Amino acid sequence: MSSAGLSRRRAPASAATSQPNDDDDAPSTPQPAPPSPSNNGSTANEAVGHAGSAFAGGARIAYDPRDLLLSSAESSSIGGAVPRLTLMEEVLLLGIKDKQGYLSFWNDNISYALRGCILIELALRRRIGVVRDPGRKRLPLPDRPITVLSTRQTGETLLDETLRMMKQTEDAGEKMGVGTWVDLLSGETWNVLKIGFQLKQVRERLAKGLVDKGVLRTEKRNFLLFDMATHPVADAHVKAGVVNRVVALLTSGTSAVPPAALDADGTQCRALRAVCLACAAYTASVLDNAFGRLGYEEREAAFGRCDEILGEFGVWPFGGGAAGGPDPKRKPRIATGSAGVDLGRESVRGLVAAARAEAVGGDEDAGFELVAAVLEVLSKLDSLL
Repeated sequence: MSSAGLSRRRAPASAATSQPNDDDDAPSTPQPAPPSPSNNGSTANEAVGHAGSAFAGGARIAYDPRDLLLSSAESSSIGGAVPRLTLMEEVLLLGIKDKQGYLSFWNDNISYALRGCILIELALRRRIGVVRDPGRKRLPLPDRPITVLSTRQTGETLLDETLRMMKQTEDAGEKMGVGTWVDLLSGETWNVLKIGFQLKQVRERLAKGLVDKGVLRTEKRNFLLFDMATHPVADAHVKAGVVNRVVALLTSGTSAVPPAALDADGTQCRALRAVCLACAAYTASVLDNAFGRLGYEEREAAFGRCDEILGEFGVWPFGGGAAGGPDPKRKPRIATGSAGVDLGRESVRGLVAAARAEAVGGDEDAGFELVAAVLEVLSKLDSLL
């Protein structure tokens, strides 16, 4: 008997050949052929596949073929495929300086807006929604309680962490509204028992997620007395695509939603995602970065269009502000000039119609109602801060 040490494991050979064992004393026996999948569909546990890149053209992230089966099942349940970048990542990408790799130090709005984007992303993925209670309509939109519709993980750390906290709170017999949840996730509370709900290092965690996806890269930069990790843009085409979608949405002059403003074909809730991206970037004070190639008049008109979109989608049902015209009590966040009062009104109406067509059950869509509640909270962000 040989007293050899550890031996290297050999890959199973094909059916037509046999490989000898590493030990010379051991008899040479043919290796069994790997089982071939049947045509009538084998289970995911029996399938043998090769792990590869999660995104086309890359080789940075490995995947399990069984995850693809789960992804296809989820896509059918939520009405389309999940986009490559989450809403939070796209807003952060708009705010990051391309070469420096960090956000503006004077931006206080983006942290609060990113927490709202987390709730929007969970609602679009059909994980949470407003409680289906007829009496909820007596409450203001941000105060209507939220319920967890599905505890299935999304694969995004921040989303799964938030979903887990909301489920634990609901199991404890407490349901809170959108405004309360955004405050708790941001750490804006005087209740010491709720301080554990704050999501920490959201911007840094989102940036590292973009690094993993090949959109950003990590560098060390010296700031006077200390070193700080920065994340410059590594894939300029991805950021340019986000910028082009926002600009196309806010500069369109037709009633139909321009295809350039929407995500790829097959993505779920394409119109509403485009609206949420523009409104979230607007309230996070990073929309300026997308208007670098626009003139002064075009920038002012785009800001006025976004403010009008925010007013139409910050109510439920969507477009509720269109029936009676603009709310006289609601002051525009940014001046639009004399020519910006009715600019693009038909485009906003077409956007409202496209988003309402994506709702499941019409005005009874719990997820879309939650999105409207978040947008109303974000529209009052300046007064809150």
